[in-house]
Amino acid sequence: MIVYGRNPVREALRGPRAVSRVWATERAAHEDWLSEAGPEPASGQEIERLSGSPDHQGVCAEVSDYEYADPGELLASEDAVVVALDQVQDPQNLGAICRVAECAGAAGVVIGERRAAQVTAAVCRASAGAVEHLRVARVGNLADWLASAKQAGTWVYGASPVPDAVPYDEPDYSGRVVLVLGGEGHGLRPRVAAACDRLVALPMRGRIESLNVSAAAAVLLYEILHSGRAGVDKAT
Repeated sequence: MIVYGRNPVREALRGPRAVSRVWATERAAHEDWLSEAGPEPASGQEIERLSGSPDHQGVCAEVSDYEYADPGELLASEDAVVVALDQVQDPQNLGAICRVAECAGAAGVVIGERRAAQVTAAVCRASAGAVEHLRVARVGNLADWLASAKQAGTWVYGASPVPDAVPYDEPDYSGRVVLVLGGEGHGLRPRVAAACDRLVALPMRGRIESLNVSAAAAVLLYEILHSGRAGVDKAT
């Protein structure tokens, strides 16, 4: 895989993936963090050809394939917070959500194996390199995985603006939590919504009906991770 852009390449050099080659323009190669990597000189046109994008900022790198995490490992901690995405297909949205999840301290992100964006070079770019430090796992059936997470004592909250959803700041959010976000346009699929313990909604006081999924992820994750998260009995 070729990753491109200053942040993605810098984080790839800092992360667990093997970096086999780095290319940089003369101007970019003088940056301290990059000069230590010994980049090969290349023109902007050559780097655009290698990366397949004009958004390379003068640098790209050849790295090993992204290794997806075991979805069960994401819930190992008693206070883990995991983001699960139901058919989010836009690489820019996936990258932005991964960036928020990594910055907010989430345990990881779960995506589907089908009809969903995967971790590609474009996602690395959109995440500003956050995917190099964040565990992303894939599951064949999201609703089934949510059911198994609940059996293991996890609260599952789905973001959905339906009439019976509660305000986003009402739940306790303590213990092990999975936050489920729906795909662009259609939101949560019925079976995925039914697998959630509760549905939560953000207030919409403007004239449009919803936030972008990555913006909603930012609001909800910080509410969950920084709301005190006092203990609660799941049996209730």
